[in-house]
Parts: sequence; C-alpha cells; structure tokens
Amino acid sequence: MLQAWDPFTVLAQLDEDFDELVRRTWGSATSGRLAFGYVPPVDMYVDGKDVVIRLELPGVDVDKDVEINIEDGRLTISGSRRHEISEGGNGDRALVRELHQGSFWRQFALPEGVQPGDITATYDKGILSVRVRDVIKRGKAHKVAIGKGNGTSQVSVGRNGS
Repeated sequence: MLQAWDPFTVLAQLDEDFDELVRRTWGSATSGRLAFGYVPPVDMYVDGKDVVIRLELPGVDVDKDVEINIEDGRLTISGSRRHEISEGGNGDRALVRELHQGSFWRQFALPEGVQPGDITATYDKGILSVRVRDVIKRGKAHKVAIGKGNGTSQVSVGRNGS
C-alpha cells in the first residue's frame, strides 16, 4: 500500500532524534550531569542612590518558584521556570519547543553594609524588579596624574584642590 508523505511527521521525527542526541551527549538532570537550564536576562541600573536589578521572568509563579537570598555579601535570585506540555489522547505531540524552561540562578555582589531591610522586590507583567536602597555613595572625585619616566609610567593620586 502506498502511503502519502507527511512533512510534519518527518519534522516530529527529526525533533525526537535531535532530543535523543542531546540527551546522549550531555546527559539529563537525572543522570547527574549538567542539563540545559533557563537563564533570565537582566537589566541593572542606578535610580538615584538605589540600584535596581530587573529580571525577565514571564510565566513564572514567583510565589512558588522564585527565591531571593542574601548571604556572604551576595544577592542570589534563584528559581525555576516550567511549562506543562500535555500529550493529547490521540497521539498528539509537540512539533516545536522553543520556550525555555529549567532551573536558574543569578548572583550579584552587594556593597558592604547592605542589610536585608534595604532590599525590596516586586513582580509585574513578567518582570521581577529588585531594588537595593541607598547603595550609591557619592564621594569627592580624585584626579589621577600620569607621569612619564625612563620607559616606565609613574602614577600619583591626589585629591581635587590639593
């Protein structure tokens, strides 16, 4: 019997073959080897004396799947992003999977003296914003003079107005 060529069946088989190749090469989370994870993009900027860190976390339940910790002068934001893909009862399968998922963590060094009460976080429309209050210290500017010598450079540091 002749069977009609279905390009979607071929694409689905290619997807399964590629997934198997990746699993054999790099292992899976259950094999104890490294697995691919989700790394959320970050924007960090200064707002007055505060530093704001924004992470793109669409589709993440921040109440259940995200933690923010401070330890040893570091701010750590960790969690996981999951997508539930249900296979249909009629043998339906996903043909393309491009939505990133997996565990993630991002870590940032904190200036000395930051206390847990100095940090607040909000989540709105897929963006987690973490504000570290009053960390930008404005001091006097210092001018660095560069001297020239016998093939070597000499650097002297002086205060403005000195």
